[in-house]
Amino acid sequence: MNALLAETFNPANEFELKQWVSIHLGPLDMSINKAVVYLALSALVTILLGLFTMRSRLALLPSKQQTVGEAVYEIAQTQIAEQGLPRKAMGRWFPYVASLFLFIWTMNMLGFIPLPLTGDKWHGVPTWGIYAVTSQLSVTLVLAVMSVAFTHIEGVRYNGLHYFSTFVPAGVPKPMVPFMFGLETISHFFRIVSLAVRLYANMLAGHMLILVSIGLIFILGGITFYIAVPISFPIGIAFYIFEVVIVVTIQAFIFAALTAIYIGSAIEPAH
Repeated sequence: MNALLAETFNPANEFELKQWVSIHLGPLDMSINKAVVYLALSALVTILLGLFTMRSRLALLPSKQQTVGEAVYEIAQTQIAEQGLPRKAMGRWFPYVASLFLFIWTMNMLGFIPLPLTGDKWHGVPTWGIYAVTSQLSVTLVLAVMSVAFTHIEGVRYNGLHYFSTFVPAGVPKPMVPFMFGLETISHFFRIVSLAVRLYANMLAGHMLILVSIGLIFILGGITFYIAVPISFPIGIAFYIFEVVIVVTIQAFIFAALTAIYIGSAIEPAH
């Protein structure tokens, strides 16, 4: 049995996306898979969290619900939005960066809660497992493209086409203008890459470390099993706690904070 597990165990299998419901619209593949289900579940949980934390009745002696809502609002406003957005853009873009923070946090957190959504069955019963939809580059890439696209839309909306002149620092010799403009354009493209890959890589690496650490317990046999358990299991638990307590929130915070900074710098570019 252990030999069979050793041959078949592959942590990367957890991130394979098999079609659950095939939907094709011409060349577009709109099929439902594990990532789509986790995205829909994350969106639903985010909405419920928002309603639960933000729709409580205000009181001088706050309830636990109000306390949690005020804490989330405080982080989103003072630590994320106000650090990057100018005051004149707060009304328009605070809801976006706050929702982005809560949505990414929810997706990350659901990735560490065992759910019967692996797509596999054992004797007809769905098997339970952990899976982070933010460990799919396609998901983080879409979020990054949206944030950077909104950045340039707001830059043009507030500054007109003059916004693109800010790509070239003042005082640059005219022969160097096309070169500097090209470099700045490339840097804006790499904003998409850095936003998407940072979130994707952190969540993927965390899950791989946990799966490998715990998986060693099941694929080792004989005397090595008794050696691996007291070493591998605590390491896997330590990685799990580290990811849940620190990485989940930090990565959501960084993504939302950088989005606010990018949009704010486009609205009020440095001169």
